[in-house]
Order: sequence, then C-alpha cells, then structure tokens
Amino acid sequence: MRVLVAGGGISGTVTAMALKLAGHEPVVYEAYPAGGDDSGAFLTIMHNGMDALRAIGADRPVIDSSFAAYGVELVAPTGETAGRREFDTEGLDSPRTLTRATLYRVLQDEAARRGVPLERGKRLVGAKPGPGGVTAEFADGTTATGDVLVGADGLRSVVRRLIDPAADEPRYTGLTVVYGYTRAGGLPAAPGIYRMIRGSRAAFGFTTDPGGATFWFARVPDAERSREEIAAVTPAGWREFAYAAFDGDPLPCADIIAATGDEVFGGHSYDVPETRVWSTPEMVLTGDAAHAASPAAGQGASMALEDSVVLAQCLRDLPDPASAFATYEGLRRERVEKLVAASAGGDVGEKPGWLYAHHIDWNAKIPWTG
Repeated sequence: MRVLVAGGGISGTVTAMALKLAGHEPVVYEAYPAGGDDSGAFLTIMHNGMDALRAIGADRPVIDSSFAAYGVELVAPTGETAGRREFDTEGLDSPRTLTRATLYRVLQDEAARRGVPLERGKRLVGAKPGPGGVTAEFADGTTATGDVLVGADGLRSVVRRLIDPAADEPRYTGLTVVYGYTRAGGLPAAPGIYRMIRGSRAAFGFTTDPGGATFWFARVPDAERSREEIAAVTPAGWREFAYAAFDGDPLPCADIIAATGDEVFGGHSYDVPETRVWSTPEMVLTGDAAHAASPAAGQGASMALEDSVVLAQCLRDLPDPASAFATYEGLRRERVEKLVAASAGGDVGEKPGWLYAHHIDWNAKIPWTG
C-alpha cells in the first residue's frame, strides 16, 4: 500500500519508518525546505517515547545524539529545594534530551537509510479521495496519489480540517514558552536532572548537558498575540521578555537568561483537547494533528511516537484502512486525551507510571474486532 505522509517532523518520519517496516510504501512530504518548524526548541523524549522508538529499532540514533535525564528537582520561590523525584528506569529506557532540530535530523537520516523517500518544500493545501485512493495537493501546484494519507502535519493540521471542516481550532494555554542555550561559566549546574523552579510570576526549568551547556526554558503567563507578532520577536526580544518574568526573584533564573546570547527562541503554547473525528476511509491523523498537549508533562513527542508505531501496526494487521484507522483510534484516544487534560492542569500526578511504563511489542498482532 502506498501511504502519503504529510509532515516530516517527529510523527511523520517515525510513522513512515514504521510503515516501511510493516511492508508498506510510505512517502513523506515536508512543507519546509530544510529541517522543520519550531526547530529552536529542545525536548525530552520520555521512557514511553524511547520504548516506541525501540519497538522499530530506531532508538540508537536518538540515544547517540542526546543526553540522559534521571530525575526532577523542585525549587520553591524562595530558592529552597522543595522535593526531588527520580525517574523510575527499572526495565525502562531512560528519558533523553536533545534539540528538536537534532531530533528531526537524526530521524530523517535514519528514514533515508531505510529507504523512505522524503520530499521537501511540499506544503499540503488539499486532498481529494478518488477511485485510486486519495490525491494530495501541494502549494507548488504538484499532486501525489496514494492509497491513504496520514496527517502528521502538526498543531495547525491541514488534514484535520480536511477530515472535519468543523474541527476546533487549537486552544491557547495562556502561556508563552521561551527556550535558550548558554555555555557561559559560573552558572549553577544541573547534570542529569531537570531543576524546576516556580518563580513569583512564571515557571523555569534547566538542565546541563555533558559538555557543560545549560539548556533552559521559561513558561510565562501572557496575553495571546498574533502569529505575525510572535514571528517578529528577535532573540534579544525573547531574552528580555523572559528576563522580566524573573527579575527580582531570589533565584538563578534571571542570571541564566542574562548569560544567554542569541540562542533564544519563543512562542505561544497551544493544545488540542479533543479532535472529534480522527479519520475518514482515506485519511487519518497522528501526533499533534490529532492531539496536542501543553508542555507541562513533557509528553508531546513521546505520545506522537506511540501513535506512529501503533498506527503502522494497525495498517499491517487489519484488513483495510478504515478498519485500521478505527482500531488505531480506539487504542489511542483515551490515553492521549487523558494526557492532554493532565497537562492542562499542570501535572500528571506524583506517580505517572501510567505514562512511562507504556510498552509496545512490535511483533504482537493487533486483533480485528470488526
């Protein structure tokens, strides 16, 4: 089966690799000429995300390009340590931290090594079902025809709108998130952990990579601004915005931000609490196109990776795409919507084993209940 995959980010690339392993013929269409959107941010792939990569043998390139995180330390507004939680890694893959740009690169390189075609500069603008399956239409005037179309095209998914023209728009969470990197000396170090700080006006987190670089983020309550206004903010503007949120607090946040150069990136945070319709007989959603969570739980990438592998298993084992899509949604909807709700509340609980211990056995057959 020829599968068109709209989106060459995390979900699209891994979906394509899993589909290839399942015996299908995927082709990835990436809107950007190189890399992907939001490539300045960094992220942590949690235990369950690493498990999904391991299910299709794609974990090693990510491990080789990232560093481990073993726990979280909570810091009160006074600067005192309020608690520490070690990640349970017994029988589980350790979480890994890396930049989004690096993750895109290593996944796309691995997909290419496996023979998955990736066409860049192909921004999807429409799709029409027909006797031969579905024809995707791109902004450059070209088209492509396949048996099915997978919408892995992110938060503002075109495929979501094609499947359901009445689909809700992404919901603004009320937060602007700023990411930064600095190699400046004299800053507090947090090797192997994330130090999470609750300031008087905003939240801050940082960790230190093995080379001594500080990776930091700030979650700042903010009024929603237009996409054009957000896109126009310079690195200096993001640095000043983040600094102002912690200026005067008895914490290291402002010092870390002030020691950062132009490697600062920011944007609003959105979620998609519910997508009422995930598929048609020819099209299906995966990753942020189906369900996007606020960054509180650090699970966006990991849930997308789970989606990718489970969708491929369903298309491998079920008798037709419609049955596969319905089964995939049945396996995924409750879990991802629970995660989105928990993230919107700011936490996944003291014992998030329901998230981390999720395991995918690639060799297990998906049963057909139709």
